[in-house]
Amino acid sequence: MLRRMFRFMLAATLATAFASTALAAHWDMATPYPDANFHTKNIYQFVDQIEQASDLEITVHSAGSLIKHPQIKRALQTGQIQAGEVFISILGNENPIFSEDSIPFLATSYEQASKLWEASRDTIADLLAEDGIKLLYAVPWPPQSLYVSKPIDSVDDLKGLKFRAYNSLTSRLAELLGMVPTQVEVPEVPQAFSTGIIDAMITSPTTGVNTKAWDYVDYFYTIRAWVPKNMVLVNQEAFDALPDETQALILDAAEEAEQRGLEMSKEEAESQIQTLSEHGIEVREPSDELMSGLQEVGDQLVDEWLEETGDTGRDIIDAYRSE
Repeated sequence: MLRRMFRFMLAATLATAFASTALAAHWDMATPYPDANFHTKNIYQFVDQIEQASDLEITVHSAGSLIKHPQIKRALQTGQIQAGEVFISILGNENPIFSEDSIPFLATSYEQASKLWEASRDTIADLLAEDGIKLLYAVPWPPQSLYVSKPIDSVDDLKGLKFRAYNSLTSRLAELLGMVPTQVEVPEVPQAFSTGIIDAMITSPTTGVNTKAWDYVDYFYTIRAWVPKNMVLVNQEAFDALPDETQALILDAAEEAEQRGLEMSKEEAESQIQTLSEHGIEVREPSDELMSGLQEVGDQLVDEWLEETGDTGRDIIDAYRSE
């Protein structure tokens, strides 16, 4: 009898332990950027908020330490990871719709970028859902501007310069401006400028500070060409497996992270431009002539994007412009 009771109590204890373990879920989250990046800092706050209020544990693998940036979406689709962050337009080769926030001179301020996101969000979410991925939130980078080693007063001054390109849109932009597109990744930017491989680039003030742009260029023109975004995603099956209250908690935390990230981006833009100036880079507002020429090229790129995306793209642009 005692032996039978002992077995019963042991089985009950083990069942309770297994049940408790089953309630606690663990996710791996892959991000492309280092811990010091404001996007990653925002993610850590997002994760902390979830972990403090639920049994879900999320391990953040930053700086591409678990999955490299180009493979993060695929890893989400296959369930290799449960959460991840990607630069939206890195998916442009899969579908040009993902390039919408990197079309030059379509949305050039935070306000315009927010309106463009509202116009395109549902379409992007639907595309991701087809691959078993759920969109949680998106956060913009600071507006992208021009780094160059000589004064630029009009688009004619750009002709012949070797331009850093990193996707099809930036390559096409260079071609339309008479520049020479050259593929260069961020870690190679300083050497590429120093050795004459490139003469100009359009990127954020954050990238300029991270690569110590004052060592290789003299001018920063605030052309605010586009305001690209990162988005945070989760595997749909992993999300659906969570209790309803945890799902609701994640969605609430995502909404807060999107708003917090926007403010962090604005602060980043201001502080990093100031850092560029303090290190000797001449920060200039572009001339009306330069902006007029750039806008003409931007309008052509919008038309080309619409040819690729058809009615879906036109619906996004119409919704954006109606605002």
